[in-house]
Amino acid sequence: MPGTTTAGGRLSAARHGDGGNRWVVLVVLCFSLLLVALDGTVLHVAVPAVTADLGPSGVELLWIVDAYPLVCAALLILFGTLGDRVGRRRVLLLGYGLFGVASGIAAFAGSPGVLIGARALLGAGGAMIMPATLSVLRAVFPDRRERAMAIGVWSAVAAVGAAVGPVLGGFLVEHFWWGSVFLINLPLLAVIVPLGRLVLPESKGGTDGPWDVLGALTAAAGVLGIVFGVKRLGAGETPLGPGTLVPLCAGAALLVLFVRRQRRGSHPLIDLRMFARPAFSTSVGCIVLAMLALVGLELIAVQYLQLVLGLSPLATGLRLLPLTFAAVAAGATGSVLLRRAGPRRMVAWGFVLTAAAVVTLVPTGQHDRPVLLTAGFVLLGFGLQTTLFGAYESMLSESPADQAGGAAAIGETSYQLGAGMGIALLGSVMNAAYAPGLASVPGVPAGAGAAAADSLGEAYQVATGLGGAAGESLRRAARDSFVHGLHVTLLVSAGLLLAGGLAALRLPRVMDCREPVPVPASRAPVECPAVEPPSTEHAAVRRAYAERASFGKAAP
Repeated sequence: MPGTTTAGGRLSAARHGDGGNRWVVLVVLCFSLLLVALDGTVLHVAVPAVTADLGPSGVELLWIVDAYPLVCAALLILFGTLGDRVGRRRVLLLGYGLFGVASGIAAFAGSPGVLIGARALLGAGGAMIMPATLSVLRAVFPDRRERAMAIGVWSAVAAVGAAVGPVLGGFLVEHFWWGSVFLINLPLLAVIVPLGRLVLPESKGGTDGPWDVLGALTAAAGVLGIVFGVKRLGAGETPLGPGTLVPLCAGAALLVLFVRRQRRGSHPLIDLRMFARPAFSTSVGCIVLAMLALVGLELIAVQYLQLVLGLSPLATGLRLLPLTFAAVAAGATGSVLLRRAGPRRMVAWGFVLTAAAVVTLVPTGQHDRPVLLTAGFVLLGFGLQTTLFGAYESMLSESPADQAGGAAAIGETSYQLGAGMGIALLGSVMNAAYAPGLASVPGVPAGAGAAAADSLGEAYQVATGLGGAAGESLRRAARDSFVHGLHVTLLVSAGLLLAGGLAALRLPRVMDCREPVPVPASRAPVECPAVEPPSTEHAAVRRAYAERASFGKAAP
């Protein structure tokens, strides 16, 4: 097949050429990731405009927001392992096409149902793109030192996309209409689709045999149930309610069935022996913990900046930019730090630095302290990105090259799961510390206090309805309770981050540059650049040849 031959030639040129091809491929992969990262956050500021135009119900609005991350998280393992079988480049290009079509449908959606369907298609396209970018990167950069640098650039682009999304979305909604937040995907696709067809190499895993369709669907349904249940917890539903308990139990049961099927099958989608490697399993856990802290804290920080300090959405986005710049700096310098410090110290100290940043923010109150906030956000962004970089790099490098798609899908699923758990866990801690302060506010009816205990935004609405001294007392009590809840949440986050630092001690001390083999190796890691010492068997062979040569010389 000529197309396959050409793509395979591009892979050989990218891996063994003068190096220029590899970095062009990285540019395409970074644009691909930027596409997905922008779409994950750009809709947030357009929700009021969508509500005013399409008039969705509360449930429909929830699905408009959640359809993208839910479908994306559910299908990551399916499309990641499919790329290992049929070709990662092929899946990536199909993801581009689906993303473009879905963007056009979403931009001109005339009803909530159409917009929900388009967002689901965008999630499917994102699930094709995200693991493919990492697995292609893994194939194009076989040398771990260069791969670490590439992952640093890749992660910095992800941070930029997630931060720029709300700012760009706000600008587009203000000057055009809400559908324009989806049309920004089309110029990016117009650049990366032809460029990707030209320079992206094809690569596949080495696994033979049929693709386990039933196993892939089981994993998709299981992840969907878990992520959906966690998101319902984050939305404030009780853990034992049917809307939370049923999807969580069903998702867990399906994932157990998936694991049993993979262990018994002769051609598994994912080699579960990867989890027997301490570095791989620890890296996945560190990704979950880091995302748990990042997303939960960002959500609470946005509420604090807007509702307590009274900043506008644009001013809030600008105030959070130091966090993004610090994350970009951490990604850019991550490869150097990884070589010098090693995975263990890099990830562990990243967690410790993030915990210190969180503790630095505890003195915040009802008055703006821009210097303190900026310093805390800089430390937070640098520490978290350092942790994520080290964890992603270790996870990808510990997986065999033929399992890169499945490994990347596991990492991205952990990323999504950690984000959902962060909103659920830290949101629950915040609510538990916030609500008691509004139980008995002097001069405020009990019903009004109970309604105000739902959230700070709800408290402001209730206070406006009450008016007078009672309304002002409720507003003041709500702000005090929110700041108290913020302090408690920050301390809980610091504890979780320190636990992550302890877990990171299971990572390798030094950066091992040897290619992992499918079966866990027992050899100790060596520092880069590594020269593998001769084995005992090889030494014995050399001695035998030496003895044979000397015997020949001594013979007459």
